[in-house]
Amino acid sequence: MQLIWLRSDLRVNDNTALSAACERGPTVALWLASPGQWQAHDDAACKVDFWLRNLRDLRQSLEGLNIPLLVRRIDTWEQAAQTLLDVCRQHNIEAVHWNDEYGINENSRDQATRALLEASGVQAHSYLDQLLFRPGTVLTRSGDYFQVFSQFKKVCLEHLHRSLPSQAPRVKRQAPVGIASDPIPQHIDGFDKPSRTLSEYWPAGEDEAQARLARFVDETIEDYHHLRDLPAKPGTSQLSAYLAAGVVSPRQCLHAALASNRGEFDSGSTGTQTWINELLWREFYKHILTGYPQVSRHRAFRTHTESLPWRDAPADLEAWEQGRTGFPIIDAAMHQLLHTGWMHNRLRMIVAMFLSKNLLIDWRLGERHFMRHLIDGDLAANNGGWQWSASTGTDAVPYFRIFNPVSQSQRFDPQGHFIRHWVPELRGLDEKSVHLPTQNKDLFAENSYHRPIVDLSSSRQRALEAFKGLSRR
Repeated sequence: MQLIWLRSDLRVNDNTALSAACERGPTVALWLASPGQWQAHDDAACKVDFWLRNLRDLRQSLEGLNIPLLVRRIDTWEQAAQTLLDVCRQHNIEAVHWNDEYGINENSRDQATRALLEASGVQAHSYLDQLLFRPGTVLTRSGDYFQVFSQFKKVCLEHLHRSLPSQAPRVKRQAPVGIASDPIPQHIDGFDKPSRTLSEYWPAGEDEAQARLARFVDETIEDYHHLRDLPAKPGTSQLSAYLAAGVVSPRQCLHAALASNRGEFDSGSTGTQTWINELLWREFYKHILTGYPQVSRHRAFRTHTESLPWRDAPADLEAWEQGRTGFPIIDAAMHQLLHTGWMHNRLRMIVAMFLSKNLLIDWRLGERHFMRHLIDGDLAANNGGWQWSASTGTDAVPYFRIFNPVSQSQRFDPQGHFIRHWVPELRGLDEKSVHLPTQNKDLFAENSYHRPIVDLSSSRQRALEAFKGLSRR
């Protein structure tokens, strides 16, 4: 008997470990609930709910293949190894299969599990599945992990031209094994049930993920390079939550994009090339997580920036978190996050730079807030994006380039449609004042909107001085 240990790979199709297990013999699936670990990782309640909803869909697919799905509850990953061994002994498991995950805690968990299983006579097999390239196989000429995305991307494309990652074989229906599936919890204590509206934004299941992928490739990818910056338009794939939970694989995404572009990576459709770029950015940050483990420990990639004089400003932080900054595009973006568990990528950069530069508040506080609310929360991508915006990370934006939220709003939401949707008290304003309604005294007199909590010019200068001070040390 084989065991597939499911983690961030909640799908049947193109699941490397599942295919490998089923090729070896009758297979049982296992999923571990570990709420203490999730809380330590700041995983959002909406993300945990998304896992559970996808597990219910996955259990049906597995049962159609006569593969039972077992569920075990532990508190933290320290109990994972013993729990797997107990399941192996209970069901006479010969080998355990899993797809690799990345990060310090994930690596420690898997090493401890492998050591205990093998010492107990159970084989352990791990597979590349979450990425196109195994970390450590895309390196500089001196054998180091890349720190600049453009160089990393160039080598990735060279590898892809030589050998395109193939999808895993389809899993065939096996004979019944006489083991019943466990019920999937409706919710996990410590993680509030999200609103019904939020689950309607993010339906569960492989079919939904594949439908989104097909719709994006058929209708949007050609114009992605332009539409992806416009938050009021449906110009992105809306697949990030499905990728983070492993409901769709990066190989499926890559093959769909290439099929729409006659198999070309770096010619043909500009939109397709741009989207493949985004898949490689996702790849890049996972490799960074492995090659530079300090970023898993809440440390800045650029060590000298650890001494930045961040402000202790709880009132400003709270205003930012709740969307009460007085800057409409910032507030609209934060409301989108709170209501949908997701934020448009252009807006993620704008609000992150506003917090870390204009408010001069430690980027780690923003990173944590995002993780606690994002349905697509992913340590590598979230950390990479925050450190990029705060100018503390790899390939970071130069510290002196500070987005102006008003001009960003005017450029990417020119008619104010996105702002009006998420900040309804501004719906009556014209296209000019909706971006910064400081002249509309009625709004402030009625307390229906907030005055700006910071002056953009002087706060920009404050940030520049803080970063210049680093270079003098």
